[in-house]
Amino acid sequence: MANPPCIAIIGAGIFVRTQYIPRLAEISNLFKLKAIWSRTEESARGAMEIARGKSFPEVECKWGDKGLDEIIQDGSILAVAVVLAGQIQVDISLKLLKAGKHVLQEKPAAASINEIETVLSTYKSIYTNSPSQPIWAVAENYRFEPAFVEGKKLLPEIGDMMSVQVIVEGSMNSANPYFSSSWRRNFIGGFILDMGVHFIAGLRMLVGCDVISVSANISHVDKTLPPPDNISSIFQLENGCSGVFVMIVSSRSPKIYWRIVGLKGTLEIGRGMQDGQHGYTVSFYGADGHSKNWFYPFSGVTEELTTFLRDVSHANLKKGSNHEIEPRLSFIEGARDVAVLDAMLESGMKNGAQIQVKKL
Repeated sequence: MANPPCIAIIGAGIFVRTQYIPRLAEISNLFKLKAIWSRTEESARGAMEIARGKSFPEVECKWGDKGLDEIIQDGSILAVAVVLAGQIQVDISLKLLKAGKHVLQEKPAAASINEIETVLSTYKSIYTNSPSQPIWAVAENYRFEPAFVEGKKLLPEIGDMMSVQVIVEGSMNSANPYFSSSWRRNFIGGFILDMGVHFIAGLRMLVGCDVISVSANISHVDKTLPPPDNISSIFQLENGCSGVFVMIVSSRSPKIYWRIVGLKGTLEIGRGMQDGQHGYTVSFYGADGHSKNWFYPFSGVTEELTTFLRDVSHANLKKGSNHEIEPRLSFIEGARDVAVLDAMLESGMKNGAQIQVKKL
């Protein structure tokens, strides 16, 4: 790409080191990584060394308030990936947006629906009044996983939708690198909200419509995890179909799948492995009793990063005129995922009362 945009990464934790840097290295021709920031010098330098060994020999490290200000004031940095604790990343994103930077923020979009409603009006004002009309994207890779993209194309073949099931039996135990993450343990909703937005995103993308109401029960059984660690919910879709969402944060027998049953067939997407690769199997069961299966390895993180960088380059070329972000990346889509889980958690706190999902 001619004159690729300069970007920075805000955050230097596990996900940056194990996912962002390796995935960005796969598409290093699309941009120049100028800086990585962390609260501490040690963390920033550690991530910088990894990046320098992965196609980014010129990247610099920044840390503390001074380093963040330097990135904010650097006019050559057009876009920033914000990969921080859920409690603080929205505030940092808004600072960068006010400075005219395009932002790709990690999920969840915000900590609650109340925070979302507040920041949406702030962002609207920033976008309207800023010459650069900065993009605010939320990194929800499930919307970019080929299994969901291809699976959605099969949905018309199952006919009228009759039932939807989303079953998540997770594996968040002491062997998982995120198990001891302090911010997730101090997060309202805990791992249910942090992990759950992925599964809601997959649901919303597949069915092609929004969840309008929920009724849920929650519990806290595994005391090594923050509450709640289990949720069982009935939900109603805009198209009139109902379904169930069941999530167990840590199970001895992990299993994750989305299953949509229609008059003419059934579509199922399940997480698993094939030939040593992690990914998803898409299964279609037709009215004739025959089934078809396809396996798609994980590649959503790379796809979303590629899309964001292309949107940034396009926005830079169209300075002073309106530019559209890929809808799957938009902050509002990430916010709608949070709204569904927020309603489920509220219902759980109210002993299963039916809760309307906030429309955004």
